[in-house]
Amino acid sequence: MDKKIWPDTRIQALFGIELPIIQAPMAGPTQHEMVIAVSEAGGLGSLPCALLTPEQQRRELGLIRAATARPINLNFFCHRTPAPDAARESAWRERLRPYYLELGLDPDAPIPSSGRNPFDAAACALVEEFRPEVVSFHFGLPEPALLARVKAAGAAVIASATTVAEARWLEVHGADAIIAQGSEAGGHRGVFLSEEIYSQVGLFALLPQVVDAVRLPVIATGGIADARGIAAAFALGAAAVQIGSAYLYTPEAKLAAPHRAALEGPDAETTALTNLFTGRPARGIVNRVMRELGPMSTLPPAFPTAGGALAPLRAASEPQGSGDFMSLWSGQAAPLSPRGLGSGELTRRLAQEALARMYPGAGA
Repeated sequence: MDKKIWPDTRIQALFGIELPIIQAPMAGPTQHEMVIAVSEAGGLGSLPCALLTPEQQRRELGLIRAATARPINLNFFCHRTPAPDAARESAWRERLRPYYLELGLDPDAPIPSSGRNPFDAAACALVEEFRPEVVSFHFGLPEPALLARVKAAGAAVIASATTVAEARWLEVHGADAIIAQGSEAGGHRGVFLSEEIYSQVGLFALLPQVVDAVRLPVIATGGIADARGIAAAFALGAAAVQIGSAYLYTPEAKLAAPHRAALEGPDAETTALTNLFTGRPARGIVNRVMRELGPMSTLPPAFPTAGGALAPLRAASEPQGSGDFMSLWSGQAAPLSPRGLGSGELTRRLAQEALARMYPGAGA
């Protein structure tokens, strides 16, 4: 497939990829198998590192580098670890007490920690060792000294913007390209300049505004699950798309059975932003705990500690096939996703069908 046929080839040139399709780094479902398949197909496979220990990161990267020489992306979070808040943690546990009792659990038993690793010197050293072609960040960018090291290692730096103001900030502070993340996107919102979630913008309003506001190439994400969404994103000025939920339907996706069942059923049509599972807003399929507590609440402790108190509830209910107490991350367009394809075939199929829509009669 000739990459020059795409209306904007800046991302392909910057990353060294054939197709302007980035597989979203989805912590949990995405492991080395998906990254390898997407990169080998000509897109950009992305490994989410925030939930992996340093040992797991090293193992996954070793497997990836042994299987493909194509460009890859490593994704990290840039949050700050919050100070302990005993009063808030106690109130959150008290609110969950009825569920513990219902499932025969001790509501006063110690709970597991719930952490996500922010980008730090150790993670930066991993980047320097493995030298990925792209490093992406969520919740802003790391401190300037670490960012400089990432760039010195040869990586292009990209990060998510959920507003025009965030896009401008990223351009000023050293990003090489910007991910315009519409409110339709599954998983965590990339917000970092404001906590006003109620004013978050949908992709097809956000994207052209970001394209107009910055000189950098813009990657569109959120609500894109088929070729129609890709063609629309390019029509609005995108230089690439980042796709998440569609890859959840591939055999490479590592999903708990209740999550996969929710994606395959009518529940996938109803998603909402919620902070119950981690303390930060993220989009997922509406389940029992979201309905009964309200998807957005002032009770959960700060990110990423909220999930600890929910972990025993999930552990007790998931073996029964229940997704009542687990995050079912998904974007609004998940039901549009093609089915029955591997991650590599999905990448190629989406590109071919998008080009056919953009250039009717010209072929791919």
